[in-house]
Amino acid sequence: MKLRQLALAVTVAAAGLSASLTPTLVSAQAGEQFFPVLVYRTGAYAPNGVPFANGFVDYLKLTNARGGINGVKVSWEECETGYATDRGVECYERLKGKNGGATVFQPLSTGITFALTEKAPGDKIPLITAGYGRSDTTDGMAFKWSFPLTGTYWDAADILVQHVMKKEGGADKLKGKKIALVYHDSPYGKEPIPLLQERAAMHGFQLSLLPVAHPGVEQKATWLQIRQNRPDYIFLWGWGIMNSTSLKEAVATGFPRDRMYGVWWAGAEPDVKDVGDGAKGYNALALQHGAEPNSAVVKEILDKVHSKGQGTGPREEVGQVLYMRGLVAAMLATEGARSAQERYGKGKRMSGEQARWGYENLNLTQAKLDALGFKGVMRPISTSCADHRGATWARIHTWDGNKWNFTSDWLEADQAIIKPMIKASADKYLADKKQVRRDPKDCQS
Repeated sequence: MKLRQLALAVTVAAAGLSASLTPTLVSAQAGEQFFPVLVYRTGAYAPNGVPFANGFVDYLKLTNARGGINGVKVSWEECETGYATDRGVECYERLKGKNGGATVFQPLSTGITFALTEKAPGDKIPLITAGYGRSDTTDGMAFKWSFPLTGTYWDAADILVQHVMKKEGGADKLKGKKIALVYHDSPYGKEPIPLLQERAAMHGFQLSLLPVAHPGVEQKATWLQIRQNRPDYIFLWGWGIMNSTSLKEAVATGFPRDRMYGVWWAGAEPDVKDVGDGAKGYNALALQHGAEPNSAVVKEILDKVHSKGQGTGPREEVGQVLYMRGLVAAMLATEGARSAQERYGKGKRMSGEQARWGYENLNLTQAKLDALGFKGVMRPISTSCADHRGATWARIHTWDGNKWNFTSDWLEADQAIIKPMIKASADKYLADKKQVRRDPKDCQS
């Protein structure tokens, strides 16, 4: 397979990355499985978007080094969105029909996800929104083409409340406490609000909602409110430079970092490394994995990809949090296609429609994950027609000034609270769109 090198202008100042020629397009041969890669290597969110993209592409390279998906090689093409919804839609339209048709899209943006949720069903192309997007798309009977694999923002918010509850000594101890949600003023940042409001009503804690405008560098007014209201805890739903800005403001105002908890998009190396000692004690959710430099899959990538001069980014980022996030996302994409081959034919290229069945019947047992190099990194994931999420577990990790360390056991979102919310939201979506739930017979199609 021939590789074409395309130069990309990479925003490097905030991330401390060196610009380089990045392989963004692998020329597709007949019968190859094509994976579009929506990225943002430029713009305000590049410091976080770049390592994710590098991990994603490195795993696709590893897949080919392993012999492909039951012998079917993979190809890919990057498209730069800049984290902008309109550009994301343009990328989708440009890539959906290329190279025999897209297998799956991963928008890497809740805003883009909202837009593509309307388009994907008509094009018969599945969406994977691992750890982001619409929480109600867990309901596969309402959202046939969407897969929020590994967890949603409602799961994340619920787990954070549970963790704080345990820290305080029980649910009754939350009454009268103050929790502030500092969030990116976008569909992403707003997504956890319904769950937090539900939990606040249950337990009697005061919830304050503090939006931060894109890109998040101006937060003086937000932290003035925090200084005045003196919350007991802060949940941070930020992205990119917003996260490090929040931590710096916390230092300036004297808010304890050990009482700050970020969602899994606010808990990576770029978020803390420029804050210095001020970030010590800051906590964040880990979307199952954390930084995993000693994992078997990382060692294999270093051996089979980077040691051969084919690494997509710098060797030192391999195994960092967001690199691992991209790597996991690519693994989910390829394993869904492998799952589809079990029904439609091993060694054959899967269409987007066939791949959709694979994502709906994904069964990544611990043995399978271990064989793929993810031992100790992830828990099993199993989807169904009704459940397009497949897992509801996360952990807390804490920054010690040099690295992230896990500081909690595995925590599971409370489905007794979340399932009714999912159904109500999905039902409203269907009513608004004048659509109906899938017939159970459709689960085999």
